[in-house]
Amino acid sequence: MRYTVEEGGRLNNFAIEPKMYEAEPPNTNQKRNYIILGAGAVALIGGLLFVAVSVS
Repeated sequence: MRYTVEEGGRLNNFAIEPKMYEAEPPNTNQKRNYIILGAGAVALIGGLLFVAVSVS
């Protein structure tokens, strides 16, 4: 376990850090899926707003 000793004799423990990696950019299939999900979310919110306005 990694630790350091401070001036007062206290131990300071450090957590084990995970390996870092670079995120890969989305490919064309993932981009298409993001656009479809975004359009579905906009349609759902629009429909909910329409129902809320028409009921009130």
